[in-house]
Amino acid sequence: MNQSKPVPSPCVDICALDSNDVCIGCRRTAIEIGRWWEMTDEEKRKVLKEITVRETAK
Repeated sequence: MNQSKPVPSPCVDICALDSNDVCIGCRRTAIEIGRWWEMTDEEKRKVLKEITVRETAK
């Protein structure tokens, strides 16, 4: 990932939370979605890595 560009939102416009409060579209938690625009790029990159883990755990 290019560290100099802003980190884009992983939103795919499928916005619904599952029973674990994780979006079925982007796989972010409700808290991560709410904080996304306040997060630093470093925090966003960490969330993107966690999303990858959630995807494989489906």
